[in-house]
Parts: sequence; structure tokens; C-alpha cells
Amino acid sequence: LYGNANAIGVKIPGHWSRMAKKVYEELRPPERLLLGAGPSNVDPRVLKALTSPIVEHLDPYFMEVMDDTVELLRYTFKTKNHITLPISGTGSAGMESAICNLVEKGDDVIVCINGFFGGRMKEMVQRCGGNAIAVEAEWGKIIRKEDVVKALAESNAEVVAIVHCETSTGILQPLKEISKLVHEYSALLLVDAVTSLGGCELNVDDYGIDLCYSASQKCLSCPPGLAPITANEKAMERIRNREAKVQSWYLDLSTIEEYWVENNRAYHHTAPILLVYALRESLRLLYEEGLEERWRRHKKSCSALMKGLEAMGLKMHAQEGHRCPALTAVKVPENIEDQNVRRTLREEFGITVSGGLGELKGKIWRIGLMGINSNKRSVILVLEALEQALKKEGYPLKSGSGVATAKKILS
Repeated sequence: LYGNANAIGVKIPGHWSRMAKKVYEELRPPERLLLGAGPSNVDPRVLKALTSPIVEHLDPYFMEVMDDTVELLRYTFKTKNHITLPISGTGSAGMESAICNLVEKGDDVIVCINGFFGGRMKEMVQRCGGNAIAVEAEWGKIIRKEDVVKALAESNAEVVAIVHCETSTGILQPLKEISKLVHEYSALLLVDAVTSLGGCELNVDDYGIDLCYSASQKCLSCPPGLAPITANEKAMERIRNREAKVQSWYLDLSTIEEYWVENNRAYHHTAPILLVYALRESLRLLYEEGLEERWRRHKKSCSALMKGLEAMGLKMHAQEGHRCPALTAVKVPENIEDQNVRRTLREEFGITVSGGLGELKGKIWRIGLMGINSNKRSVILVLEALEQALKKEGYPLKSGSGVATAKKILS
């Protein structure tokens, strides 16, 4: 059309002329080993599920897939909660759903903050009109139970929100004692398990967690786009007896449940069908491996990585004894440029690791060994590549020390 128009003297507007000349190439993304804070690489069997024939969101076959997904999520969360399902959205949608369902205008809510994502929870509480009472700890330290009790005693809070594994620092928060104290004050415990679900020991029922949410793209090795969530009857009773409706229609658990977990399913929204296929397959693989065995695998890989890093003279950021097996935060050595090292890892070795967030920007690297990536190969490759990247920046270290140390742990 463009050529014919020119031939007969018709003037084409400039922006159309430019569009006619531009060629959009087929997508050819680079292959990377994703060893950052997420997403992780996707298991080939999960990728295969994404290419399966799509059906309608109320098709009987898809109903069976939904049932399987719910059952497998209960296994993964270690819960019997009826309300267990994947929110159609990323991990932040899970966070927003949890908070906007439990929090009403004027509610006191204790928010535990020892990293970037605790701060995000606080902002969401405030956007729901709640009074966020911050219980804070240094980024990289655990929240002290004494501080939570003090906040409970001095407020009318009926909800306490806390992050299990703080993705920005690699700290793994003990939950059992805090849960007991929260329930002594008749409050509900809301837990962020975005980085921990499927990679760290987590038992929703045994820990007494009332509402817990996660994400599909980390230790589950599934593409981002779904946020598993589970709520017990105490939490659902609070949600069903709200004075005002949940401010988000889309994220209201009392209506989503009619689509996901009721016998006579009612249309709510068009679920991301292919992503649900992928999640169901990733959970099937977890079930096949065994949840406890997967926890052990993550612990072993993390231990080897940390020992290897320490043998290279590097220091961990998170408090000793409370480090997440899925995510290791290591301090950037003095006089070393954070971005230069990460660029070398990415461009020369095809390995992605994450930098710090917020106040830790430029100060730490976050190395994730999540899901399919939690293995001997990933540990050895990232240690070898990091050694080369650090040498390039003039960091003095003994050649091969990190890899040799890790191999001893792994063998």
C-alpha cells in the first residue's frame, strides 16, 4: 500500500512512513542461568505444559486441573485449609489480596519490617486505610518476638503481618514463637512466603499461620503470574464479617473462592489457563520429589554456596543461624563495583545474580538457588564465574578456593 501510494502521488503522514519501514524481528531472548532473587529458570516439563492446547476457563477438563492444583497447593503449604488457590497475578497481587481482605479503614495492623518487602506491606496497609504499626529490625536481622509482644500490648491490633524469607536480605524469620504470641492476643498472623514456599521448611497449619501467600516464579520454578494463597477459617470469618466490602473486587477471596474451590463453580474471571497448567505441573514435580526432600536439597546447596563464598573471603549479610536456604545475601567487598561484577557474570558467563534493594543497593549481591536451580551445577558455576569476575576487578583471592570448598560439602 505504501509503495502504491507513492506511485500515484498520495502523501503518507510521517509516522505511518516510519512504521512502514520498521521491521520487528522474531523474539530471540538470551539463555541465562537465573541465580538471582527471582524468577528462577523454568523446568522443561513446566515449559512443555505451557504449550498444551488451551481450553475454556469453565471447561470440565480445566475444572479437573484446578482441583489438582488446589490439592497440590495444600500439600505444598502443608495445610488443610479449604481456601487454598492461586491468585491470578504476581506475588505482589498475593500480598495485596491478603492485606486488602484482612484490613479495613481504621484497623491497627502490626507490620514487621526488616527489609524492603516489609516496607511494601506497610504501604499496602496504609492504602487500605489501616493504621500500620511498624515493628522494625536492622535489615538482615530477625524480628524479635519481644518487640511484637510490646506492639500487641500497646495497640488494638488484630492482624500481625510478617515476611518469612525477606527477599531483600536473605533473612529467614522464625515463626512458631511469634505465632503463639500473636494468638495469645487473639490476633491473626499474615505471612509472606514468596521466596520460601517450596524451598524452605514451612508448615502453615503447624505454625498456626492464618493467611499465607507466595508466588509461582521462585522455588516452584514456574513462570511469574500466579500467587498461591491459603487462608484458614478464622481469617475467612474476619473477611466475611467485614463492615465494608473488600476494596478490590478482583482480589476479594470471598468471591474468588466461588470459582476456585466450590463444587458448583461460578464465573469470576478468565483464569490464565496456560499459567495454571504450568503451576499444576510444577507442583506435580515437587510432589514427585517430596516436599521434605526438596527442603533438604535447598539446604545442602545453600550450605555449599555459603562455605564456598566464605573460602573466597566474602562475608554473608544475613544474621547467622537465620539464613534462607533459597537466597544468599553476600556483602560486596570494599573497592569493588557491584554493577561491574554483575555485568561480567551476565555478559561473559550468562549468569544473572541480583543486586541490593533500597538501603542495600550496591552493598550486597543476592544469589538465589531456587527450585530447579538448587543443585551442584549451579553452585559450582556461580562460584567459578564470581571468582573470575572478582579477579577482573582486582579482588585478591586464592584461585579455586571457593569451588574446592563447595565440592567437599556437596560430595
